[in-house]
Amino acid sequence: MRAPLTSLARVARAGAFVALAVTFAARPSAAQTPAENAAALRKSYLAALDETHGKFLQLAEAFPADKYAWRPAPGVRSVGEVFMHVASEYYAWSPRSFGAQPSPAVTMTPDGFKQFESNATKENVLKNLKDGYAYGKQAVEGVDPATLTGTKKFFGTDATTADIALGMSGDLHEHLGQLIAYARMNGIKPPWSK
Repeated sequence: MRAPLTSLARVARAGAFVALAVTFAARPSAAQTPAENAAALRKSYLAALDETHGKFLQLAEAFPADKYAWRPAPGVRSVGEVFMHVASEYYAWSPRSFGAQPSPAVTMTPDGFKQFESNATKENVLKNLKDGYAYGKQAVEGVDPATLTGTKKFFGTDATTADIALGMSGDLHEHLGQLIAYARMNGIKPPWSK
């Protein structure tokens, strides 16, 4: 008899299914050019991003403002800092990884990211999740599909568009799982699981 899946295991399984779907969407077709295949992969990535973003917003709304400073242990990001970290990825890493310009809302240095994440009130989190997502999605949509073919540097390694899409999706799912665990530890049920 199989043990029931925990919330974190469900998130990990969902992330694996998204990765699998993105991989199959990225398979070249004899009728498509490499740029058309890259555009299809980008479309799949953005569709997965839409779903993940919706869950981040639902969780951000579900957390009471007084829980945004809660952290499971010293030295670990607080609830609000994790949400701001996700917003920083929308503003900076997602566009940059696909070849678009990062937003000036985040300074692309370790200190810049830390400073951005530290302003983690509920109001600021909700604003930046929405604004960062809008910026990142528009930036990625605007990338010429011809530039999405071949390989480029992604965190110091050569990566294809499929590698980048899987890496970015996987990282966001990791943070979603982290926030689900934070929510459960604080007696908050993720809204979509009610």
